[in-house]
Amino acid sequence: MSDGDLISELYAGCFRRLVVQLYAVTGDLNEAQEAVQEAFTRALVSPRRFAGLENPEAWLRRVAVNWARSRYRRRRVLDGLLRRIGPPPAVADHSPDHLALLAALRVLPEGQRHALALHYLVDLPVDEVAATLGVSAGTVKSRLSRGRNALAALLAEPERAVPERAVPERAVPERAVPERAEAEKTAHTDTTETGRIDVRS
Repeated sequence: MSDGDLISELYAGCFRRLVVQLYAVTGDLNEAQEAVQEAFTRALVSPRRFAGLENPEAWLRRVAVNWARSRYRRRRVLDGLLRRIGPPPAVADHSPDHLALLAALRVLPEGQRHALALHYLVDLPVDEVAATLGVSAGTVKSRLSRGRNALAALLAEPERAVPERAVPERAVPERAVPERAEAEKTAHTDTTETGRIDVRS
């Protein structure tokens, strides 16, 4: 029997039993299932060593229990921290200018958007932005320059950022669409002629 076959056989034979045991430890079925799955995942990292264990099921149980206890401790620390700092802060700014800026940022290419946000909104220096994005400082400066120019154009001419279908039809001057006026005139003429034929018949 290969190492992988042994793990598959153990999974089929003792997964449910281990989950029941971990459920008694955690009091949460989802936590119990995740703990046992994590134990099997770690077994798959070194299947040969796992296959050589004298009691693989006991090893799985121990790993699952330790994982569940560690997760519980981390969660308690986080819960305590959240209680000390109070509720999360409200979103900072809902002003029209701020919302327009965020909408314009979403139009930009990803690289420019990330550089602008980290440099101007998060207030990181260029070198730290470069380290965060995994690019050179020169690349960040170039993205900042192009992004600023694009933002200036978008914010100065907001209609450029609005999809064409969102512009009301009445906002388009009639002289800009002579074909439409001509088509409407032709349609009116055709209707009139058709009306004469119907009346005579």
